[in-house]
Amino acid sequence: MTGSAAADRNIWTRPLADLFARQRELTIFGLILVALTIMMTLAQYFDARTLGGANIWVKPARFAGSIGVFVLTTAWFFGYVRPERRQSALMRGTVWMVIVAGAFEIIWISYQASRALASHFNTDTGFYTFMYALMGLFAVILIAAAVPLAWEIGRRPAPGLRSDFVTAVVIGLVITFVLGTATGAHMAAQPSHAVGAEGNGLPLFGWNRLGGDLRIAHFMGIHAEQAMALLGAMVGGLSLGRARLLILGGAAAWSIIAVLLFAQAIGGRALWPM
Repeated sequence: MTGSAAADRNIWTRPLADLFARQRELTIFGLILVALTIMMTLAQYFDARTLGGANIWVKPARFAGSIGVFVLTTAWFFGYVRPERRQSALMRGTVWMVIVAGAFEIIWISYQASRALASHFNTDTGFYTFMYALMGLFAVILIAAAVPLAWEIGRRPAPGLRSDFVTAVVIGLVITFVLGTATGAHMAAQPSHAVGAEGNGLPLFGWNRLGGDLRIAHFMGIHAEQAMALLGAMVGGLSLGRARLLILGGAAAWSIIAVLLFAQAIGGRALWPM
């Protein structure tokens, strides 16, 4: 194998090997979700059934992809925990929180989709109402995994990490829990994720373009952990004081934007109106 070919191969295999080294079970689960996302996307070309104006496999594919990103991010963040603490009871419990909660969400959403029935906002029977409430509980458990991870990284970070980067990761995890849980809980209590008129969904995301959509602020909430970690990495070449200032400013800006998007959705106004 030539040097360039080996380098090209390393581009793809090294991150995967790093993920397995950081947290094996979460990496396996995350890759299963990525595979399911691909399969459900392809299924849309062979199964023409629709639900609420969209192919029945659109929602399961989106959720498998979203949860897959969350799971793989969590696996990556395990590398920021001190190595001897990664197998502690708290961290093992966190792993199984993510796997059990994520698996429940995907299994129920996919099962309902296969029957061309709604999983979310479905209160047609007592059983569906119970399952919807259970979905909400497991969604909170899934997002709550950010809390013990933030605690462990903040108190016992892996050797070699800059303190400003640790701050960025911890703040991102906290924002993910607070905003992800708050926006998700409000959305679950409503009859729909849409506020006002609904239709003309944004490509890929499906966000409402005729009225408000609570999912946009929720998206901002749950992806704060990735955004803040990236910001922490970007400012790593600056002095600690300047880096921390930018991180705190970025966290404040991200949170304010999420709150404004939430207010806009509640007001029934579309982010990208038609």
